[in-house]
Amino acid sequence: MTNAPKADIIKAPDPVRTVAPIKEETEMLRATDKITALYCRLSQEDANEGESNSISNQKRILEQYARDHRFPNPVFFVDDGYSGTSFQRPGFQKMLDEIEAGHVAVCIVKDYCAIIGLNQKDLENQGILA
Repeated sequence: MTNAPKADIIKAPDPVRTVAPIKEETEMLRATDKITALYCRLSQEDANEGESNSISNQKRILEQYARDHRFPNPVFFVDDGYSGTSFQRPGFQKMLDEIEAGHVAVCIVKDYCAIIGLNQKDLENQGILA
């Protein structure tokens, strides 16, 4: 007989995840009754630039991002053919109503210009970007 030490093997239920989930993930899991607002906007001028800025392309990108990052309950808010220089857009106003009502956990846009209506040239002209 040998006096080799006895080693107990403890199997974790999930061998990949052996640590507590990160804070953001825990908060998102608790917020499953809230929606993830996915905002798309395309002005008439942007429509001339082709499919890369189209509403369908923005939706595809935003939906994939939400899925990849496990954002729950995605809901689209869309303003097609509206300038970003005014906040009086029906999709944007509906999204704001949902945010103010406490129904939105997070809002995701493909490009911040979708919300504020400024493009890179506008930002450069204002001295915000070089």
